[in-house]
Formats: sequence, structure tokens, C-alpha cells
Amino acid sequence: MTRRGLLLLAAGAARAEEVAAPPGYRTEDYRAPTPGEVPGGRAIDTDGARQLFGRPGVVWVDVLPAARRPEGLPAGTLWRPSPRLGIPGSLWLPEAGRGAPPPEVEAWFRDTLAQATGGDLDRPVVFYCLADCWMSWNAARRAALWGYRAVHWYRDGTDGWEAAGLPTEALHPTPGVP
Repeated sequence: MTRRGLLLLAAGAARAEEVAAPPGYRTEDYRAPTPGEVPGGRAIDTDGARQLFGRPGVVWVDVLPAARRPEGLPAGTLWRPSPRLGIPGSLWLPEAGRGAPPPEVEAWFRDTLAQATGGDLDRPVVFYCLADCWMSWNAARRAALWGYRAVHWYRDGTDGWEAAGLPTEALHPTPGVP
């Protein structure tokens, strides 16, 4: 395991003891230590994610927001956001992890998740983002409240995945993002 991977493990153990789950959703400061569990779901580490990777029927959902064009950039300036590297085969649902998403974003998230799972509430779904990212926690909690019974929250996200030397691929936002 790499030095970064060991640091992530140590940080994860420390933060699990310190942070309590809020009664609702986290609506600000999304990059902050997260709890060790998510209501209605199962928190998994990199080993747990690795075990689910490649299993037939598992839906992987990345909820990291897409980069936005910087404000004040002069008209005509070429701007290209860095590609989002995620876990191969993932859906990328930017904005789906907001604590209080606009109704059209929540409806799009719910519909897209239903399509991805074929409406099967028992189909395993893994939500992730980055390490210490509340957006994946919010998305996992929301899916559990919608009745999904095999919700997995990958706490260390692509940070933990990459630290373990696992493969990534460039993701593109799922069509229909409001």
C-alpha cells in the first residue's frame, strides 16, 4: 500500500470517531470529515469497494460536481475543465449529492437512479465522490430514504481508489443534468 493510502486509512479511522451523522443532510462545507456510517446504507472502505467492483448488477454513482467555467473569464477565452477520473463503469451524476438540491435536480437524480437499477430497489448501488466528501453521504442517504435497500457509501471515493492503485477512467456527466 502506498504512503498516501496509509494516511487515508489513518485519517478515516480518526474521523469515524469524531463526526456524528446529522439528522438530515449536510448542506454546506461538503469537503469536511464525514461520519463512519450512513443511515439506511452501509459504509465501505476500499477493500469493500474492490470486492463489489466488477460484480454483475452493481451500479456505481459518482456525485462529484462538474467543474464550472470560472466567473469573470473574458469572453472568447478557451476554458477546458480537467477530466473527471472515476471508477470504471460509473454513472456521473453531478449535483446529485447536494444537501438541498433544486426539485428538478432531485427528480432527475431519482429518475436516473431508477433507470440505472431497472427499478430494482434491491440492486446494489455504490455512491462515491472524494475522501471527506459529504455529497456522496447525502446521495446514499437520499437513495435509502427512497427505498433502496442495498445502498453502499464508499467514504474514501476516488482518493482511496487511486491510492490503492486501482484503475480509473474519464467520466462524462450523465445526460439530462438540469
